[in-house]
Amino acid sequence: MGTYYKQLSLEERCQLSQLRGEGKTIRKIAAIMDRSPSTLAREVKRNTTPSKKYTPSYAHLSAKSKRWKGSKLERIPSLRKEVLCLLQQGLSPQQVSGRFKLLSATPSVSTETIYRFLYAQIQRTTDYSWRHYLPQSKHKRGRRRKKRSSPVLCIKHRVSIHDKPQSATKRDFPGHWEADLMLFSKYGQALLVAHERSSRLTLVFKQANKSASLVAQQLTSLFRQLPTCLRRSITFDNGTEFAHHYQLHPLGIKTYFCDIHAPWQKGGVENAIGRMRRVLPRKTDISLLSSSQLHLKVQAYNHTPRKCLGYRTPAEVFLNQVLHFECESTSPHARG
Repeated sequence: MGTYYKQLSLEERCQLSQLRGEGKTIRKIAAIMDRSPSTLAREVKRNTTPSKKYTPSYAHLSAKSKRWKGSKLERIPSLRKEVLCLLQQGLSPQQVSGRFKLLSATPSVSTETIYRFLYAQIQRTTDYSWRHYLPQSKHKRGRRRKKRSSPVLCIKHRVSIHDKPQSATKRDFPGHWEADLMLFSKYGQALLVAHERSSRLTLVFKQANKSASLVAQQLTSLFRQLPTCLRRSITFDNGTEFAHHYQLHPLGIKTYFCDIHAPWQKGGVENAIGRMRRVLPRKTDISLLSSSQLHLKVQAYNHTPRKCLGYRTPAEVFLNQVLHFECESTSPHARG
């Protein structure tokens, strides 16, 4: 059997430094530490600092670096070429390693060796193209960070859509709305879209930004012009741009929010935005779109017959709702 050598630990190096500081000889220190005098003599000779001082932390790192012989994939070019070739074919590091074991290939390579080699290349060369050898093309190890908190926690006085009354979930009664932002490829550009559920009338407004205060101000201005019967409730998603929804409460409007990642719960406005995309695709630069041009596009949408309305237009249905309310509010019975 060969001789077994045990490397010095960091604790032993600290003890060696302390005993040397007390002036003890190598042989006395070896007797105290139950180590060979030659082992300690080599340790002091090899791992002292450039200024000839023995520091435990420096000595430990120095010894560790001397034992490092480089990655197996760096030392064996033929193995590296074969591994990279398999990775390019779409195999994962685990599959490559398992294939080598199955074929009893010599030399073999472990999954960890492949990962360490690739991420080391990215760190040393800052060439992020190395990440494309990996299935998910991540330039860092570990799981992608998740959002620390849900935007739901940022919305005060939030009421779930599940608390919505039964009458508001149907389209039989006017005055129930849905709202969302229509975003575009150019950063910061957005249109505020308000959709009335029973008539399918859709109103679109330019937004200077996506701030909650500006969105609430625009919606307040809109609903203040409408009769009371046409401002019953409005449903949003959980975007922080709707965080000031409670500013609509003084107008008698109840506000509700969809579940997280469930925009289909306000399907009316989602469908309306999808239809508006035909004339306002995502690549549109709305800064070049005048208010009159936008008004014409929205007007064309609201004057398009809809099968769900018996081939009437959303504008016709909504106008009838307004006229019906005005007739009721001015009748002798209402005045009495």
